[in-house]
Amino acid sequence: MKILKVAFENINSLKGFHEIDFSREPFLTNSLFAITGPTGSGKSSILDVISLALFNHVPRLGKITRNEIQTKGAILTRNQKNAMARVTYECKNGIYSSQWSIEVNRNNNLNDYEMEIHDHQTGKLIDLKKSVVPSKNEELIGLNYDQFIKAVLLAQGEFAQFLKAKKDERGELLEKITGTGIYRRLGIRAFEKNREANRDIQDQQNEIQIIERDILEDEVVVKHQANLKEKSVLCEDYRKETEKLKKSIQLKQDIEDQKKEIQKQKASEATGIEDLKKFDLEHGSSLKQHEKVQNKADELREWKQLKKQVSDFQEQKKKISELKRANQQQIGQLLTDVSELTKSSVKAETISEELNDFRDKVLKLIEARKDKLSSYSAKKDQLQSELRDTGFGFDEQDIEGSIHDFELALSRIREKSKQYREELQLENSHHLGEVQQGLRTRIRSARDASRIFSGISQRKIEITRIEEELQQENSKLEFLPAKIKEATSNSRNLQQQLENLKLQKENARLKASLEEHRKNLKDGEACPLCGATHHPYAHEVTTQTDTIDEKLQELENKSEASNRELHRLEAEHTNLQKRLIELHKKLAALQEQYQKSRKGFSEDFSEFKAVTKQEEIDLAVERLESKLEILLEFERSRKTEQSLANAIPLAREIKNIITEGRELKKQLDMVYSGKNIQNDVQQYSNKWNRIQQEALNLRERASETDKQLLQLNQSLEKLETELNPFISESGFSNIQDAWQVLMPEAEASKLRNERQQILRQIDNSKASLKLLNEQLLKLRDLDTDTEKEKLFETLQSKNEKLTGLNNECKELERILKNQEDRVKRMTSLRLQIQEKEKQTKRWRLLNELIGDSKGKQFNDFAQDLTLSRLLKLANIRLQDLNDRYLIDKPEPEEDDGLVAIDEHMGGQRRSVKTLSGGETFILSLSMALALSDLASKNVEINSLFIDEGFGTLDPETLDQTLDTLEKLQAESSKTIGVISHVDSLKERISTQIKLTRNGQGYSSLEISS
Repeated sequence: MKILKVAFENINSLKGFHEIDFSREPFLTNSLFAITGPTGSGKSSILDVISLALFNHVPRLGKITRNEIQTKGAILTRNQKNAMARVTYECKNGIYSSQWSIEVNRNNNLNDYEMEIHDHQTGKLIDLKKSVVPSKNEELIGLNYDQFIKAVLLAQGEFAQFLKAKKDERGELLEKITGTGIYRRLGIRAFEKNREANRDIQDQQNEIQIIERDILEDEVVVKHQANLKEKSVLCEDYRKETEKLKKSIQLKQDIEDQKKEIQKQKASEATGIEDLKKFDLEHGSSLKQHEKVQNKADELREWKQLKKQVSDFQEQKKKISELKRANQQQIGQLLTDVSELTKSSVKAETISEELNDFRDKVLKLIEARKDKLSSYSAKKDQLQSELRDTGFGFDEQDIEGSIHDFELALSRIREKSKQYREELQLENSHHLGEVQQGLRTRIRSARDASRIFSGISQRKIEITRIEEELQQENSKLEFLPAKIKEATSNSRNLQQQLENLKLQKENARLKASLEEHRKNLKDGEACPLCGATHHPYAHEVTTQTDTIDEKLQELENKSEASNRELHRLEAEHTNLQKRLIELHKKLAALQEQYQKSRKGFSEDFSEFKAVTKQEEIDLAVERLESKLEILLEFERSRKTEQSLANAIPLAREIKNIITEGRELKKQLDMVYSGKNIQNDVQQYSNKWNRIQQEALNLRERASETDKQLLQLNQSLEKLETELNPFISESGFSNIQDAWQVLMPEAEASKLRNERQQILRQIDNSKASLKLLNEQLLKLRDLDTDTEKEKLFETLQSKNEKLTGLNNECKELERILKNQEDRVKRMTSLRLQIQEKEKQTKRWRLLNELIGDSKGKQFNDFAQDLTLSRLLKLANIRLQDLNDRYLIDKPEPEEDDGLVAIDEHMGGQRRSVKTLSGGETFILSLSMALALSDLASKNVEINSLFIDEGFGTLDPETLDQTLDTLEKLQAESSKTIGVISHVDSLKERISTQIKLTRNGQGYSSLEISS
């Protein structure tokens, strides 16, 4: 995996869009580069961009969400509306670009972030949800987030801590650095699985112990079984006795119930006889009368129906006569209404023709008026079209006044047009378009000339300004050599004085070395070194040294100030020379451009080649524009003239149309004052047709009614002739009397059924009494002499004893059932325990090998193997950095910290805690490179970033480290980025990504080589 390009916008302090392309120069030929800049300038932000674009994670913050950005103010640059991070990388599957972005919406709230992957082979985006993009990058690269930041970003801080940590702490750090916490989790899981399996078995064993405490002895069980059998026999005897007593009691109850039922049936028989008498008294006579005419019931009902129909038809005939009279009245009223509408006398025979003639007359007037209105609208639209651009209006209330205004205006415009022709000197006004086009062309040319002449004038002004600046700079340059010579002489003098004073100080220091001896010297006593008895410097040396230091400091300050002034003057001299060269080049270029521009202006704008001032061209432009304006005004005047000439006859036509329309309106109002002649005529016609149809229908109904009435009377007379003999024989005076005694068949049937039911009740009561008396005799034969109350007392006593025995039996059965259940449960538990012990054997063995509650046992074992492999890879890397040391695990008798083996000291072993800062960094770097090798064992990593740590190296070791990195880069074609503040490292690595922070807190990015 290799990072080809990093692009980002508004990330942390890096405001705006930035792009770093590792596939182009200078990175193409210099793959070892440095990322430099002061603290807080955004060096680490470049690494944040990479992890953010690929995994939506930042090492310092973790997973990035909208809430994370809002609450912590991270990622998005202050006061910006959007942020973007994009990484283009190459892997075994091809080239891909992964992008992360976020923006502020119009409500000033953050939208949720977006992520996408672009496939450079297909040129298309991969269709993925944003949440799946990190896992897709993981699949393409072959590294997850934790592996990526350890394989690509090498942080020495963790390894320096790792090198000096104790064993337990080292295991935790190694677990964190390598991401191998899985071994600790496996150890904990093995312990938990074994505990869970043993917990089930222990629970079952505890349950067996509880059951064993409650289980009965065999002798007790046998005793309970015998007792239960004996009590069960007694229960059965008592149950038989109680059943016998219940039957005796029930027999006495049945005898009492039988007596009650006999009394009930006797009462029912008496009630039936009484009901029969009452029925005959109320309905007997009418029922007999009905049965007399029952055989002629159909004829009597037919007679009654015919009588009703004759009456109904007579009533209907009367109503038809009334409707006929009303119809005649409607006809008269309609003729009156139509006469008023047509304003003429209308007869029934000709009403339809007269309505149609009247409608046609009105419609003809309406159509004529519509034609006038249409002509009026057309002429008015035509007139308004002519007047639209003239500024004149048309007053419909004063048409003559409008025509007069048009004629006056037309006369004035024609006079004005004559003046325009004279001013423009036009002989023919038909070619105004060509004249206008020519003027516009000349104006554009004059404006171009003005613009170009202005540019030429600006160049002339710039040439004059540069010539003046050259004079000023030359004046400055004349005096600088003398000043530099004077400053050089002054600096040399101060330097010589400084060296002389330093020599005095050294002599004084040598004298001061005898200070301890001088303190012990006394006047009159011999010096042990020179034998002198007089010691004049014994108390003056210290004062003399202090004075020299003060003078030395003063001279050093003067020398530094003098050197700074000399450097300033030399820099100013160099800058002035460069500035003069630049000004001469710029002046020559401007003079050349000026001459070319002046020559081109004369060729392109010959009419202005003699112009010397900008104002002359501007005046020419104004004159041309004024002439064009007069021409345009003339064109507008000609259009207005034509429009008014057309408008005058149109206005007169409109006046005539209005007069004719008013006359038509007057005629129409005299003939018809309604709103819709078609509807009015149609309504009267429909009403006339409806009334006529109603008259015809009434005549037909009257004829049909007379016919039906005649037929009904004939049928009625025939039926009465047939019924009269039967009526006489039955004793009725007429048919009406016979009809009145005839009941409805349902009512007669109901009365017959009611009497028959009363008779059945009497018969049933008699039969029941006979049967009940026979049954009572049989029951008395079975009855005993014991009283019912005595039987109840005996039954209650027996039931109480039976209940007690039943409860005792149930308790014994419960005890024996519990005993049986416990034995079965205990047997089942023992079988389950045996089976589980077979199944959990592997968990018990696994726990013994790797398990404990904290996972420490297996994790220590795994981390020890990982450490051995890591140290092996680190020692391979260390040989390239420094062949003096190897890293090893501690021996049993040594401290539990890591050990450095000093090959230059015969393989001497020493704790890494005793190493210097530079030595610690070298070992840390080898560990970091080893981790990258370990993390990328299945993936080729061609991009590395090493973060800080170089400040602790001496120049020789730093050069050796950089040699190693250059060798690593050359051998593996890796792109290696080093983040550092070390100046010598910046000098050694020519290709740099420089970050500079401004006063507003934003940073800029520059790539240099």
